[in-house]
Amino acid sequence: MSSILITGANRGIGLELTRCFAERDWRVFACCRDPQGADALAALASGQKTVHVHRLDVTDPAQINALARELKDQPLDILFNNAGVKGPSPQGFGDTDVEAYLQTFRVNTLAPLKMAEAFVERVAASERKILATMGTIMGSLAENASGGYYAYRASKAAVHMEVRGMASDLAGKGIISVVFHPGWVRTRMGGDSAPVSVEESAAGLTRLLLRLTPKDNGRFYDYRGVELPW
Repeated sequence: MSSILITGANRGIGLELTRCFAERDWRVFACCRDPQGADALAALASGQKTVHVHRLDVTDPAQINALARELKDQPLDILFNNAGVKGPSPQGFGDTDVEAYLQTFRVNTLAPLKMAEAFVERVAASERKILATMGTIMGSLAENASGGYYAYRASKAAVHMEVRGMASDLAGKGIISVVFHPGWVRTRMGGDSAPVSVEESAAGLTRLLLRLTPKDNGRFYDYRGVELPW
């Protein structure tokens, strides 16, 4: 049975990705900080026996390592670093709250790298060997013509660079490292005026994940499969 580990699976795109892969009879390791408060995920898991819910705070290396030990014999076809935060408000020039910015980097930048380090051999042991990370067009240097959102943009640009590095460093293991822009999605982060539904974004990401090949290593795609500028 194919398998995927998804962080931030309690709501939004992470929850819908969990649903998409469970409906394809994948084993899904759905991770979130507070499973007891994740009612929608619990309901999904109760109806889909291939969904396994795990407590995981991605900013806690000890929890990451503990989960890696728990799954040490489980190949992971896809590791999807989905968990992320928008960061503090406001984030304009002159608004820098150092501790709040550092926390944004802990979630958006350091956590995906620590997850990759902890689970790299589990991904390498699988058939598909995909290491996916949620980025954003707002982290693209080429596309930033409007400024603002310093913590969010910088943390995502940094994780983009990590993915480019892993694409080189892990290619020898056959791992496909990719970063995705989910679109502007109607989630708690994206807001009610966003034009893309959670279902549309997750369905597009699922289709893309299932058709990735080694030639996609080190690429940056949106949920429709359009390659984006770094």
